[in-house]
Amino acid sequence: MRITEIEPIVVRVNHRGDWVFVHVHTDEGITGLGEASHSGNDALCLSAIEQMAARIRGRSPLQIEAIWQSLNNKSAGRVEHTALSGIEQALWDVLGQFLGTPIRTLLGGAVRDRIRLYANINRHVQERSPEGFARAAAQAVAQGFTAVKLAPFDELRNPDHIRTGPKAAWRTGVERVRAVRQAVGQEVEVLIDCHGRMEASEAIAVARELEDVNLFWYEEPVPHLYLDELARVTANVSVPTASAESVYGMEGFRPFLTRHIVDVIMPDVKHCGGLGEMKRIAGAARMSRLLVAPHNPSGPVAAAASAQAMSTERDFLILEYAWGEADWRAKLIEPAERIEGGYLFLPDGPGLGHRLNKDIVAAHRATDPRQRDAATLKIF
Repeated sequence: MRITEIEPIVVRVNHRGDWVFVHVHTDEGITGLGEASHSGNDALCLSAIEQMAARIRGRSPLQIEAIWQSLNNKSAGRVEHTALSGIEQALWDVLGQFLGTPIRTLLGGAVRDRIRLYANINRHVQERSPEGFARAAAQAVAQGFTAVKLAPFDELRNPDHIRTGPKAAWRTGVERVRAVRQAVGQEVEVLIDCHGRMEASEAIAVARELEDVNLFWYEEPVPHLYLDELARVTANVSVPTASAESVYGMEGFRPFLTRHIVDVIMPDVKHCGGLGEMKRIAGAARMSRLLVAPHNPSGPVAAAASAQAMSTERDFLILEYAWGEADWRAKLIEPAERIEGGYLFLPDGPGLGHRLNKDIVAAHRATDPRQRDAATLKIF
């Protein structure tokens, strides 16, 4: 069996962007599916996929590790790693279909048949008031989710914001968090994402201000590149910290695995190198007794891929779900995405267990972003 073509598919979602999927076609009629969304530049990502396709066309799709090593460039950036991760996921899907077994079986076998989700309401909320966040959180809980996440600190985008005192810029964000807690009650988990917009002393002050909210975790209060500052926050707050959503490969995760920088690591199957690398990172986390909660504000294919990997991991905590982005999301894949009681159930089929629904894709397919943006780059 040989790779004949790699086909990217872009689906329009909303004002926050598109989903990018990858089909790996073979000469035996098996087509693998992966996701390469949110690279930061879809036009460049499609060009990277195209250039990688030229390098592996004609090769056996069953040689996943050999192909991955030939394409992996440790010094590359987010765009290239996203392209590679999407292709790698699709290769695992081809292998599973070829052998007639789910990816989770190839990764060692599942220890759970469903994956707990938290609803990330942030991409849905356009009315950024405390009431707007609270309303969305209540809706997610009404749909069965037992955990919700928001990114409340819109006012901290500029580095010169006021950090202390009664006019501190973070106080409006605290009001949003409190409104969500009041809306969902005390039994629902509340998570917050700070998008790395604070420095350490400010982050510690905010965490202490929110102690009575009883947060599930405190995500990326300072940038993930500021390892000492992030470790300082972790050591000085009572709530668990989480980070590393933008880290690539085992080498990138090394400091998070060998030092106590955060309590929870967040590899993203679309950026970290794909399913195999996510599995390796999760396995290495065990030596430091870290929990793994994949970053996944993505489409249903990345969610399905993450679920295949995390169903095999003992130290899996929870998986992100991009709530409220598109009312047709579940039907974009066949069989449809199945979420009940805040859990994603794994499909029974071979490989990834899902195919794209051609009718839904046709209804929402986006124009190739390279036609919208002439600024493309030759990656290799």
